[in-house]
Amino acid sequence: MSDRCEPREPGEPFKRLFFALPCSDAQRRAIARWRSALELSDGRAVPAVNFHLTLMFLGTVAVAQIPGICAAVAGVRVPGEALNVPLDRLDVWRRAGILLLAPEQTPQALSQLVYALQQALLPYGIVETPREFRPHLTLMRNYRAPVPEAAIPPDFHLVANHFSLFESHKGRYRALAQWPLIT
Repeated sequence: MSDRCEPREPGEPFKRLFFALPCSDAQRRAIARWRSALELSDGRAVPAVNFHLTLMFLGTVAVAQIPGICAAVAGVRVPGEALNVPLDRLDVWRRAGILLLAPEQTPQALSQLVYALQQALLPYGIVETPREFRPHLTLMRNYRAPVPEAAIPPDFHLVANHFSLFESHKGRYRALAQWPLIT
């Protein structure tokens, strides 16, 4: 979670925003098929169209601040090549109530990108609460069961050529802007 950029004036338009690596359509379909084979009876499935890997949650942001945020992020140093994030571990975060896919090892380039985003947004008052970045792709919400047995272990690779600024609105995620990872 993050703090709000700046206090908003009453009635000022805002959006709930986050930076993420999007999944390709093929990646979404493959993960959704694999999830279906788990035959889960607990929780609420995240629509495949919403699959992504969050880099940084911004929270509620005044619409007037979005151009400045986009300009700041445009200067972020990127890896220079596509990010390949293995999603090879199925896990449950009990406190959050989510079933997720995560990497056994976080790629260094991914951690560096997240840190660069955090630094670029400090002037806007966007400060991540101090905790370790734990990359994941959420499969189910309101999930209270143990980690399910998978007949086929997860072996996915989220390959991203860009990262995006997303708006969360009524359970749907919409990309507002994107930046290439390949220079």
